[in-house]
Amino acid sequence: MASSILGADLDKLWPLIGDGASDSATFDNALELLVAGGYSLSHAVMMMIPEAWNNNPLMDAPRRAFYEYHAALMEPWDGPAAIAFTDGKQIGATLDRNGLRPARYVVTSDDLVIMGSEDGVLPVPDDNVVQKWRLQPGKMLLIDLEEGRIIGDEELKAQLASAHPYQEWLDRIQIHLEDLPEEIGAMSPDADTLLHRQQAFGYTQEDIKQFLNPMGLQGDDPIGSMGRDTPIAVLSDRPKLLFDYFMQCFAQVTNPPIDPIREELVMSLVSLIGPRPNLLELEGVNARHRLEVRQPILSNLDLERIRQIENHVDNTFRAITLSITYPAGDGAEGMEAALERLFREAEDAVKGDYNILILSDRDVNADHIPIPSLLATAGVHHHLIREGLRTSAGLVVETGEARRVHDFCLLAGFGAEAINPYLAFDTLSDQAPRLGAEVEKLHANYIKALDKGILKVISKMGISTYQSYCGAQIFDAVGLSDDLLARYFTGTKCAVGGIGLAEIAKEAARRHAIAYQGVLQFSGALDIGGDLAFRLRGETHAWTPETIGLLQHAARSGDQNRYRAYAKKMNDQDRKLRNIRALFDLKFSDNPVPLEEVEPASEIVKRFATGAMSFGSISWEAHTTLAIAMNRIGGRSNSGEGGEDEKRFKPLANGDNMVSRIKQVASGRFGVTTEYLVNATDLQIKMAQGAKPGEGGQLPGHKVDAWIRRVRRSTPVSD
Repeated sequence: MASSILGADLDKLWPLIGDGASDSATFDNALELLVAGGYSLSHAVMMMIPEAWNNNPLMDAPRRAFYEYHAALMEPWDGPAAIAFTDGKQIGATLDRNGLRPARYVVTSDDLVIMGSEDGVLPVPDDNVVQKWRLQPGKMLLIDLEEGRIIGDEELKAQLASAHPYQEWLDRIQIHLEDLPEEIGAMSPDADTLLHRQQAFGYTQEDIKQFLNPMGLQGDDPIGSMGRDTPIAVLSDRPKLLFDYFMQCFAQVTNPPIDPIREELVMSLVSLIGPRPNLLELEGVNARHRLEVRQPILSNLDLERIRQIENHVDNTFRAITLSITYPAGDGAEGMEAALERLFREAEDAVKGDYNILILSDRDVNADHIPIPSLLATAGVHHHLIREGLRTSAGLVVETGEARRVHDFCLLAGFGAEAINPYLAFDTLSDQAPRLGAEVEKLHANYIKALDKGILKVISKMGISTYQSYCGAQIFDAVGLSDDLLARYFTGTKCAVGGIGLAEIAKEAARRHAIAYQGVLQFSGALDIGGDLAFRLRGETHAWTPETIGLLQHAARSGDQNRYRAYAKKMNDQDRKLRNIRALFDLKFSDNPVPLEEVEPASEIVKRFATGAMSFGSISWEAHTTLAIAMNRIGGRSNSGEGGEDEKRFKPLANGDNMVSRIKQVASGRFGVTTEYLVNATDLQIKMAQGAKPGEGGQLPGHKVDAWIRRVRRSTPVSD
């Protein structure tokens, strides 16, 4: 970064944004830098909080060019925001691209402008009101105190968009990936090579059957039911991928989630690969070229275009492939040294004028163990940041490890600007004859499914664009050591510590041994998996045929001994450390509380409540049985977001009641009627649909039968 205005004084400003500052403080620092660097106040705010331009067919060409040019300078300051700003000469306000913050204003005849979250913040006689209106998504209200007038959004942005020939600048520096000449991709591996690679990267039969095949055939991220009864990764006896040790954060009330389908206009998967231009270059004279991709999932041919880009753009871009594997002879102990070697190679490459780094594990074989792609990506990303080189190069990841949406979100969150899942493509190509589908169609649908899945995930954090999500690290770790996180995932929080690099390396080496040394009895086939459903030789589950049978027998017979057998089986899993609570030991007081001072059980159970499960996600019998049981003991069952059949509002002949005393409302959806609301003791109102890690009330379309559809007031066969 350099500035003709600030000159050498720019060095006095480091660090521009300190650790631990609030969102408002970091925004203020960045805005102050832009204004000090020569941008006008309104220009700087438009750079930081741009309108949704990418999918807006109604935006005029000059304004689109303005936003597209500045997109390479700075990613959107994403998330809901209503910003007021002033430099003493102008005062203004703008709203984010989603318009999720209320901002209404009144203009009076005596030259007052009053803006607040609602009308009526201050009393104004109706006779004095000249205008009442609201800030719309991405729009700006600007008052120029020197000119003594309000400058409208259209006038202001037309003036700024025409101040420079932005489209000419774009035509000179912009390169679209699809415009590069086609290259020859890698050949598909033979059956043995494919199997060995799949085993080395931990593929299971479940991955192919439940994820890759449906994504390739339908172009959608598969929908799964709620609940997880398997151990978290750090407690599992099976070798887990590093992806499984991270959990996506999700939006809270101050940062509401977005509906990526209905708000498609504001969503964007555009990614810019390569070095960042100089943020404080005002005239576009020395602007760096920019490689733009429409979405971040690269086909094998797209990756080859990037790998060979130097041959087609007059040395503007230079790509280098860095291996993220290391000699198998070094064993698990060799991973740390391999990472340090990788970091040195990345640093030397950037200093040697390579500006696209491709991190690749394609050379995995019997002699080379792959470093987990997430560990390599995050490690290189943070190493380059520490060396002050991150904005000088783009990161592309060529990996056989990533296959689920969560995997790609993690790679993006830790710095990957584009990702090529070559092994997923090879697997789909191998499956094509069995699925009766064309290879090209399977690949295209898989990319489509990943794109939709990424949009769904980033929207849960109120983020609209891939550029804003890339490198944002919106994840919490579970079961990783502080030393590991500080070195390779700097800034990531972890409430539950755990394994370090040594254990991660051992799991990678174990997968490699399974693939190439035949250490398992069934080495000629993929592991069955068993994460989604109980399988022999699969992942451990709390709910097994044995525990389900014990519970059913106990419930049907009313035999307390059978219930104790069931409880013992479930509690034994705690002692085997299948969940976090099993790590705790209860301390018993030497002086117990007298029993007469303890509430009777009949009063304690009145504070019990069931989880919120929608009718449709569980059966009528299960839903009504829970309601009847809770009403009998004085507790409360929860309707979930799936509505409630009106026949449940009337007591049964035997005096039982099937009504759920807790009712959920989410954006007025799913069977919310007056009758539904009045038959509730508690209302749980969600500030936005999907304001939690799951979808909230979403069902696969084939499960929405006529009954469920009537209760939900929904349309036939809709997810």
